[in-house]
Amino acid sequence: MKLNMMSSPYKHSQKSVTRIMLMVAIAAIPGILAQCYFFGTGVLIQLVLALVCVTIFESAMLLIRGRKVWPTLQDGSAWLTGLLLAISIPPLAPWWIVVIGCFFAIVFVKQLYGGLGFNLFNPAMAGYVLLLVSFPVQMTAWLPVSELASSPIGFVDGLSVIFTNYTQSGFSVEQLRTSVDGITMATPLDTLKTDVSHGMTVAESMAKPIFGQSAGLGWQWVNAAYLLGGLVLLQQRVINWHIPVAMIASLGLCASIGYIFDSGNQPGLAFHMLSGATMLGAFFIATDPVSASTTNRGRLIYGAAIGLLVYLIRSFGGYPDAVAFAVLLMNMAVPLIDHYTQPRTYGHGAKS
Repeated sequence: MKLNMMSSPYKHSQKSVTRIMLMVAIAAIPGILAQCYFFGTGVLIQLVLALVCVTIFESAMLLIRGRKVWPTLQDGSAWLTGLLLAISIPPLAPWWIVVIGCFFAIVFVKQLYGGLGFNLFNPAMAGYVLLLVSFPVQMTAWLPVSELASSPIGFVDGLSVIFTNYTQSGFSVEQLRTSVDGITMATPLDTLKTDVSHGMTVAESMAKPIFGQSAGLGWQWVNAAYLLGGLVLLQQRVINWHIPVAMIASLGLCASIGYIFDSGNQPGLAFHMLSGATMLGAFFIATDPVSASTTNRGRLIYGAAIGLLVYLIRSFGGYPDAVAFAVLLMNMAVPLIDHYTQPRTYGHGAKS
């Protein structure tokens, strides 16, 4: 084996924490714009509110801990946490949903563990799961896509609903969730799970207008947009390919097997790939450098296990989408995975 030796000077990679966080945020822009197009500008309102909240909570905790605020705040990790949490919740969720989620993510999951680099769990997903378990009604109140909505929502009405629960015309969130056919809409994943549990086949359920021609009106384009952003992150080497590829391959394999053996109750590959938070989770959430595995073999195991858990929870669990739960479960397994997948030290075992 040839060992290439290099002497100084060495060139810095230029990939500071701030730069990496900024590049991840920029790569998420196509997905955010797609969400705004299909679900309204409430996405942007939640995003701004989340950024304000995480800034306040991070600054307060740093002051309490006797740390300098700006040098730590400018690494962008808190802002990225706020961004990921904001785009994961329904666009017209009440304002206090964002506040509680950001508070838990920053204070309990990040800062009480010691700050960036010490947190065991992904802060954004921990905040999301807390909200989903504690406030299931508000966290599942997704609007129908704009082309199916009976009452299109503008920026002012979105602002009014988030802070008062009603539009300027007096419509509630529940009324806004009604489609042009007078049906209260849910996400494609939730709709399919409910229909199958009531005895309908996948084909019968997916004949509903919300599904369009594949994975759900709007949702497939949102996932495609996050896939585009994820490919940019891979091209710029901001993230490694191991976790997203392993997660997508594992989920795709499970979905294909399930469809082959039970097509009446299991949707196909395209549905799992382009519904819910699949691409957002694969490229922007599971790849969190702090809470994910750090070895190449470990990343493959970590990503594949997340894909498997997503499929199992979606198919047999109580929640329609499972990315957040799968990521948090595997966060707990990271120390064990890293322990058994450490690369062999160069020269280890060689004869003296």
